[in-house]
Amino acid sequence: MSISATRREFLKLSTVGLAGTVTPQFIPAFANSGDTAQASGQIEVWTTNQRLRCQKTAALAWRAGTSSPSGALISLNPEKQFQEILGFGGAFTDAACYMFNQLSPEVREKLFHEMFHPNELGLNVCRTCMGASDYSTHVYSYDEGEADPELKRFSIDYDSKNILPILRAARKLNPELFLFSSPWSPPGWMKSGGTMLGGAMQRRHIKTYAQYFVKFLQAYTAEGIPIQAVTPQNEVDTDQDGRMPACIWAQEYEIEFVRALGPLLRQNNFSTKIWILDHNYNLWGRATCELEDSELRQYCKDVAWHGYVGGPEMMSKVHDAHPEVGMHWTEGGPDYTTPDYLTDWTRWSGVFSNVLHNWCESITAWNLALDEKGRPNLGPFPCGGMVMINSKTKEISRSGQYWGMAHFSRFVRRGARRLDSTSTLPQVNHVLFGNPDGQKVLVLTNVGAAQQVSVRLGGSAIDVALDADSVSTLKWA
Repeated sequence: MSISATRREFLKLSTVGLAGTVTPQFIPAFANSGDTAQASGQIEVWTTNQRLRCQKTAALAWRAGTSSPSGALISLNPEKQFQEILGFGGAFTDAACYMFNQLSPEVREKLFHEMFHPNELGLNVCRTCMGASDYSTHVYSYDEGEADPELKRFSIDYDSKNILPILRAARKLNPELFLFSSPWSPPGWMKSGGTMLGGAMQRRHIKTYAQYFVKFLQAYTAEGIPIQAVTPQNEVDTDQDGRMPACIWAQEYEIEFVRALGPLLRQNNFSTKIWILDHNYNLWGRATCELEDSELRQYCKDVAWHGYVGGPEMMSKVHDAHPEVGMHWTEGGPDYTTPDYLTDWTRWSGVFSNVLHNWCESITAWNLALDEKGRPNLGPFPCGGMVMINSKTKEISRSGQYWGMAHFSRFVRRGARRLDSTSTLPQVNHVLFGNPDGQKVLVLTNVGAAQQVSVRLGGSAIDVALDADSVSTLKWA
C-alpha cells in the first residue's frame, strides 16, 4: 500500500492535465495503417455517465471534412504507434479471494464471468501476493518461524483454501490470464527485527531468498497456476512503521537479488519475468540507476509502478533513458470512505489514460474485492475493492474504478498498440489504440460539463456529444 500521500490526494493529482505531450520514440507502423485519407463506416459507442454503466449507445458515422462546429478538436494519427498493450486487471489478494469465497458458487460464477471472460470485462493481467500483504486475513509467509536456510519448511498450503481455487476459476474463464506475484515481506527470519512487520532485508539471506522465489514458482506451477512475472518487493523503500507486512530493500540489494534470481530462473527453465521497483513514480531515479547495471539487465527489462506519490510523467523519464524497458502500473485502489467511491469513473479513467500516455503496457488495480468497510485488512490504509461485497447481505456493488477500467479492458486487446492522438481540450482525456485485428478504439474521458467535440481522422471527422462527468469508448474497423 501507499506511504506518505493518501489515495484521495493521488486521485486528485493524477487526473489533472493530459499526458499526451510526452515526446515519443515512435514504434514502426503496422503495414496497413494508411487509413488517414478518408474514413468511412459506423462507429460503435459505449458510455458511462450518471444514468449508464458502460452501455452501448447510438452509433456514429464518419463525415467528410475536418471542421469542428464547436472548435473543440481531437486529432488521430494512427500511423504513429507506441507501446504494445499487455492488458488490464486487479489484485487477487488474500482478502479479495476470501471475499469471493463468501459468495455462493452460482453467484461467484456469474460475477467471474462478468469480470474475466474475454467477451465481458476481460480482466487479464492480475497480481497475487507471495505471503501476506496488508489485505490478508492474517500474517503469514511460506516459511515462517526459526531460521530455515535450506527452506525445508517451505509450503504454500495456506494458499490452498482461498487463493488457489479462485485463481483456477479465473483462469478457466480467461486462459490468457497473465499473473504476476509480489511479496510484501520475506519470512521474518530473513530480516532485521525478525518479523514480517516492518524491518529491512538482510543481505546474507539474498541467495536463499532467490531459492524461495523458485520454490514458490515451482509450487504454483505444480498446482496448475504458472506465474508469468515477479517483483522482488512491494514498495521497496518503506517499512510502514511496523504496522503491516513490509520490508525496506536498499537499491544495491535489489540489484544483487535480481543477479541471483535471474540465473536460477533460467536454470530451472522458468521464463518468468522480473519487474523491479514496484513502487511510486517519484523513485524514477532509482529505477533508472538500477537499469544501468549491465548484469541486472540480462535478467530484467521491466519496471513496476505505483501511483501514490509523484506524477506519471516520471515514468517517461525512465523510458527516455531506457526506451526498450517495459512499464507496468501495478497498484492503485479507491478509498471506500469517499462519497464518490461508486461514481468516480472519470477520475480512474483519467488515471489510466495518463499512465498509458506515459508508456505503461499494463494496468493492474489493487484489491479485486473487499467488503463494505474495506476488509479483511491488517494494515492502516482505507481501501475499497474494485467490487464491494457486503459482509452481511452479500450484495455486490461495482466501484467507479470498475467502470473506468471497463472502458479499456472490454475493448483493448492484448497485442494492441497505443496510437497517436492530440487535443485542444484540457478537460477531455483521450487515448487511441489499434487492436491486432485492425480495429481502432478511442477512449474519451470528460471530467467537466457536457460538451460536443469533433474527432478528426485524416480527411474525415465525427461529432461526439460528451455528457458531463462521462467516459465514452468508440470502436470502428
